Amino acid sequence: MQKKTRFQFTLLFILIVLLCLTGCQKAQPTETPVTSFSLPVGFVPNVQFAPLYAAIENGYFTEENIELTLDHSMETDTVALVGAGKIPFGVCSGEQVLLGINQGLSLKYIAGWYQRYPVGIVALKESGIETMEDLKGKKVGIPVLSGASYIGLEALLQHYDMSDSDMQLESVGYTQVELLTTGKIDAAVIYSANEPEQLKALGYEINLIRVADNVPMVGNGLITNEKTIAEQPELVKRMVRAFLKGLKWTEENREQAYELSKKFVDNLADAENQELQKQVLFKTIELYRPEKELKFGATDPDSWKNMTEVMTKIGLIEAGIDPEKAYTNQFIGE
Repeated sequence: MQKKTRFQFTLLFILIVLLCLTGCQKAQPTETPVTSFSLPVGFVPNVQFAPLYAAIENGYFTEENIELTLDHSMETDTVALVGAGKIPFGVCSGEQVLLGINQGLSLKYIAGWYQRYPVGIVALKESGIETMEDLKGKKVGIPVLSGASYIGLEALLQHYDMSDSDMQLESVGYTQVELLTTGKIDAAVIYSANEPEQLKALGYEINLIRVADNVPMVGNGLITNEKTIAEQPELVKRMVRAFLKGLKWTEENREQAYELSKKFVDNLADAENQELQKQVLFKTIELYRPEKELKFGATDPDSWKNMTEVMTKIGLIEAGIDPEKAYTNQFIGE
């Protein structure tokens, strides 16, 4: 009887140990699988992409189990690829999101990058052009009659109750600096962190009218689609975390960000070009923070409302598109 009891006790002890081991194994967290994809940014390698270079080089994407490469192919149709679910993420500006939604694509803007719209109108100080009213009857150059530059111009015109017909608007490609300095145009629609710095580097004094100082609009940011949000919400959280970490690091370490970018952009080490490119980066960093008190990376509902109204008035999107469906701040601060 005693042997039987001892055997039963030993068997019970073994069962308890096995159950404990099984429970411990179940409690162990499963490792997040590495997700690999390419992120289209829609432009050639440039110092403006320093936050992405920083996030890659500092291992922020790796920390989130993301293996990321950058696609600098300008011909890549980011909105179409993301909207069709061919790729999970892309970088583009707010007007591209609304244009895609207008075409029936499934898109969602999930993290703001340029919180201040990067478009403006520049004129040489000697021209005497200081305000939008001063542009009436003047020859104004614009890269193309589409995209962020055109939307920014239209936002300013609508804000001041003006229209294209109030000026001589010409599509000039990306030759604004040359045409301004040779007197072939009176003013130019530009990116506020780029061409104005080029003109100053050449020794010219300028007057700059910024869209962001007049009408809040939606600049560049990170986008995804409804399918990715529904099926892979954890991936979206991880992507946003790494993306914003790169932005914040760049903002706090701008000199280091410039040095780090040399690995990715060929012309940054050129002595004669270095100071200009640094200023372009520093001015770009100023666009990361909105005027309003928002969480870092959150997008402003009023900016989306303004963008929708501007685009509806000039017939680029249909009336009735709900701007609130174009973005979400749910992944900010995760």
